[in-house]
Amino acid sequence: MSVQSDFQEKVSACFRPWQRSFQFWVRAVDIYTGYKVFQLRVGFEKNVQKQEAMWERQHEVAAEKIYNMCSDLGGFFLKVAQLIGKPDLAPAAWVRRLVTLCDQAPATPYNVIRAVLEKELDQNLDELFESFDVDPLGSASIAQVHRARLKGDKKDVVVKVQHPGVQELMMTDIHNLQAFALYLQKIDIKFDIYSLTKEIEKQIGYEFNFLREADAMNRIRRFLYENNKKSPVMVPQVIRDIVTRRVLVMEYIDGTPILKLGDEMAKRGISPDGKIAAVARQNILKSLSLAYGQMILRSGFFHADPHPGNILICKGAEVALLDYGQVKDLPENLRLGYANLILAIADGDATRARESFKELGIDTLSKCEDEQKEMLKLARGMFDTKLPPGVKMLQPFSEESSVKKIAVEAFPEELFSILRTLQILRGLSVGLGISHSCAEQWRPIAEEALYNAGRLTDIDMKRSRGHRTRRKSGK
Repeated sequence: MSVQSDFQEKVSACFRPWQRSFQFWVRAVDIYTGYKVFQLRVGFEKNVQKQEAMWERQHEVAAEKIYNMCSDLGGFFLKVAQLIGKPDLAPAAWVRRLVTLCDQAPATPYNVIRAVLEKELDQNLDELFESFDVDPLGSASIAQVHRARLKGDKKDVVVKVQHPGVQELMMTDIHNLQAFALYLQKIDIKFDIYSLTKEIEKQIGYEFNFLREADAMNRIRRFLYENNKKSPVMVPQVIRDIVTRRVLVMEYIDGTPILKLGDEMAKRGISPDGKIAAVARQNILKSLSLAYGQMILRSGFFHADPHPGNILICKGAEVALLDYGQVKDLPENLRLGYANLILAIADGDATRARESFKELGIDTLSKCEDEQKEMLKLARGMFDTKLPPGVKMLQPFSEESSVKKIAVEAFPEELFSILRTLQILRGLSVGLGISHSCAEQWRPIAEEALYNAGRLTDIDMKRSRGHRTRRKSGK
């Protein structure tokens, strides 16, 4: 009987990728064609208010379908939900539905997790841990985390354990998404989204090696702690002796997930609309944004996955940044090219923005008369966190979007991690109700990077300081 069961499991495993592929294509095509048919139908309605109501209903229908697809398939599609369910980019109906998928992957049973741990660590769990929580703190697409305490230690740790067999299925999902991206790129979207999916494939491939993640966590922790009197974010310390490709043990940081911050404030009697809450949100965003400015522009090595599930708010509104599976090491030329683009965005310099795009290898084709103005809008929409005045949500593929007016024909894969990071930070900014420009905050860091590389002189720096002083004084 056991032989028969084993055979059935092998046959099932063989067909699972095909089943997932079929489910993805059926659902993705249904969602896409639903929107295309709706666009034709809504065009016959002349009343603007009725059009908006129709769009809202369509978004709600699509949101439910996207939620069901991501929830049922799990794995990589939980990351897709994180990527598209952002308040600055997606319709409100999508955000409301998809935000709940942030950290809700099904947990692997404890007996399986225990077997993985004992095999990886070559040790009985009871010999290593004083206590080990059976129920995980959270379960994401690649791994789940448990709270525990090591023998002879007084502090708790977090044990991150990879779900067995998840890598093969996730690669199948990515290849399906790449094929769908190519299809959309050819018929509808004038943006190099296929390169984005290739970069996602590369980054997710790295996430399955926890030894690499441990090294990344240590490197970023050391950089932030050594280059600041006080690090703008807390980074967990790795327990070095207990790390393998599939198991990672690190210090436990006590905090509130950023998505539950409002509830926590309410419990403590703090009005979410009051001054105390507003100041706390400002400080949280500034700390997180400062850390990213330093990592990207000063170091070039940065955490590339700041979605809400990876951010904890600790005592005193301190920010903890978790999960270093996705990191990026920018080549020097791209780091400096991006620093130049930050200056262009902060100063509203369209000429410099166009030059920076060329330096970064972003190939564009203008389809409008006012190319300078649209180029600057495109740069801000892609690489800054501040939304234009009166805009609550970007619509990158609407007819009035800069992406429609200036086609992005080639986009270096290396830059997609920055693009994704900026889009997630903007989503957090909008979610916190704050209008924040990372370009303006990062301007001094960008100047410092260019100055240290010999691309800005002392005269340039003096002139820039004077310019900033005049802007602050309103002259």
